[in-house]
Amino acid sequence: MSIPLAGARLWEHEELLRELVDLGYTDVWSSEADGADGFTPLALAAAWAPELRLGVAIIPAFTRGPAVLAQSAAALADAAPGRFVMGIGSSSNVIVERWNGIPFEEPYKRTRDAVRFVKAALTGEKITERYDTFEVNGFRCGVVPEQPPPILVAALREGMLKMAGREADGAIINWLSAEDVQKVAPIVHAQGDGKEIVARIFVCPSEDADKVREQARFAIAAYLNVPVYAAFHQWLGRGDRLRGMWDAWQAGDRKGALAAIDDDVVDELIIHGSPAECREHVQRYVDAGVDTPALSIMGFAGVDPRQAIKDLAPV
Repeated sequence: MSIPLAGARLWEHEELLRELVDLGYTDVWSSEADGADGFTPLALAAAWAPELRLGVAIIPAFTRGPAVLAQSAAALADAAPGRFVMGIGSSSNVIVERWNGIPFEEPYKRTRDAVRFVKAALTGEKITERYDTFEVNGFRCGVVPEQPPPILVAALREGMLKMAGREADGAIINWLSAEDVQKVAPIVHAQGDGKEIVARIFVCPSEDADKVREQARFAIAAYLNVPVYAAFHQWLGRGDRLRGMWDAWQAGDRKGALAAIDDDVVDELIIHGSPAECREHVQRYVDAGVDTPALSIMGFAGVDPRQAIKDLAPV
């Protein structure tokens, strides 16, 4: 399950996390965009729910210096030995450049360099090295976790997917359909055995399909007009179906962009329906090659996220 849960303060999550354990959830996954940072919710979960595996999907490779990135990963791995999964990705020009004032340059190389550096730093060795996108002189991480965390890479297209399988322990994917996983997963697995694929899957357990689709179009337009996601869906073969949205958006016609998103696109990217139908749809992702489906509750059509967690519970 994705945390923090919408509408709940961080301090309110102790009870929620205990409920997730009781309901049979195995993992909690945070993210980092415009809400809580990626590490704080997991630090709380480490103390409040020691049964859960903790993952971050993802920390941008650009927005922390290399040493601070390694320190944060080491601290959380030390707080939750064997239960933490570190996710690193390029993020997007919106988050990196527009919100943080950092040039979004060479995202592939920056992500690769961050993965290589963090892996080395978590061993406790002293690092002096010039990477393609940054240089580190004489850093040694003062916290060396008993069990180094797996490192996963947020990946969309083929280059990042190959790098996730070659340089890291697997890939984190999102904003794709269950059928799309069949194109994505084999690229990662071709780089080596034992690679984990985590998918953030957007779920709204509501049978008010019209209302869900109406509200989901806003989320789809907000993400799929970001250049990295637009290129991803072009690569997936969805370009012709999204062309109308992209053209209207570029012309400043936001209303027209929303209207251009077909129902079937919404239905592929946002799981909705009865809880049983939602579970069946999640299973399609697993059958296609996802190892860890990280559900993100979308509160469309008046859905209460807390009730949705109960409705979708694996037990």
